[in-house]
Amino acid sequence: MPLLIVGIGILILLLLISKFKLNAFIALLITSFAVGLLSSMNPFDILDSMLKGIGDTMGKIVLILAFGAMLGKILEESGAAHTITFRMTAFMGVKNIQYALMITGFLVGLPMMYNASFLVLIPLIFTFAVTTKLPTIWLALPLLSALSVAHCFLPPHPAPTYVSFIYEANVNKVLLYGLIPMVPACLIGGIWLSRFYKKIDVKPPVELFQERHFEKNELPGFGVSILCAVTPVILMLFGALVDLIFGLPPAQAELTKLGIVNITGFYSHIFAARGYGGQSILIFSFLLTFLKFISDANIALFIAVIVAIFALGLQKGRTMSDVMNSSAKSIGAISMIILIIAGGGAFSQVLKDSHVIEYIRSISDSIQMNPLLMAFLIASVFRLAVGSATVATLTTAPIMLPIAQHTGTSPELMVLATGAGSVMWSHFNDSGFWMFKEYFGLSVKQTFQTWTVMESTIGLVGIITVLIMSVFI
Repeated sequence: MPLLIVGIGILILLLLISKFKLNAFIALLITSFAVGLLSSMNPFDILDSMLKGIGDTMGKIVLILAFGAMLGKILEESGAAHTITFRMTAFMGVKNIQYALMITGFLVGLPMMYNASFLVLIPLIFTFAVTTKLPTIWLALPLLSALSVAHCFLPPHPAPTYVSFIYEANVNKVLLYGLIPMVPACLIGGIWLSRFYKKIDVKPPVELFQERHFEKNELPGFGVSILCAVTPVILMLFGALVDLIFGLPPAQAELTKLGIVNITGFYSHIFAARGYGGQSILIFSFLLTFLKFISDANIALFIAVIVAIFALGLQKGRTMSDVMNSSAKSIGAISMIILIIAGGGAFSQVLKDSHVIEYIRSISDSIQMNPLLMAFLIASVFRLAVGSATVATLTTAPIMLPIAQHTGTSPELMVLATGAGSVMWSHFNDSGFWMFKEYFGLSVKQTFQTWTVMESTIGLVGIITVLIMSVFI
């Protein structure tokens, strides 16, 4: 019954958006309330659930979206995106530009959260399309497929890193093994699939990107352009390295149980256990805490914006007022995107509070199949129901842990199989779905044909590769 209600909710949402042409944000709110009523929730509980979903979603991504839009606008208006485009095109050649974008997506997406890397790189896609006269979606899919694979399969991203500890997997092995399915997933889900979308005409929002022609002497240098574009990548990589070397700090509740007050105390505890003296403990603990702080996606993007304002704005003769005005316009341009993502958060929270997860967990106990395939299927159902790939991964792992241990299945492959399932079936309750739709100016139908198909292709290729790997590992 809960899965039937989810299906009815998706149908309602499709009708409201496609047939009645209702704004996606309003349609998501109506659908969230309808799903809650069908699940026998009290109207006040539905409202509380929706508000919680909106608040939780906005708390996680609103600054990332805002700073990402500002950074992208500065990269575009200063000509930095053009500089990077010209150098990459000259180095790889236009005929290999998709492979260059795929590699860029992997390198940038490995340490950065998906939303942050999407917003940083999207101006490059638009600039490539303008300067090379190549189809925008054809250029976008190789890059975005690499971002998705990194987000769902590979440490140091939160979900695969966290479930590595749940499955008791070796994080370094997960990263190493994850590179194997990543290659065919990106080649098939990105480069091969993109050939079917060359005829889709995409017009990015004018507030976010306007075609401009620069003289070569107007463009900033390649070094400063790359620096501003990868500043958030470098900063977030610091935190990833700290996590890989010293381990992920436990949640605050777990720290309290250990008698540790904060993250600095956690690192002090580690260094003390390794025999370091008092002064060394203070210095190293402070340094690691500082690196973790600046590696947070919100702080990393904020620092990148400040760097870009000075390096690509004030240093190039622009006034602060001019830079701030264009930055404000970029934030205004994503206001509806923010609301739509908030609506998706409300929908996702109502689905959670209507006990869909508990229902899926209960029916999974009676299913007998290959643990890798079972983890994939359960994660894909959670992804369909709640939208978030991270939630799908974190929810599936505790269910599958006793089964994986009982059967002796490789914990590293369990992490990858769960990640493959979590990338499936992206639709209305996934923020990535709406970001892709709004930034590329697509219809709902076109978004399903491109984004959803790409995500599902990545997941299917991923699990097939993992099943093949299980024969040898």
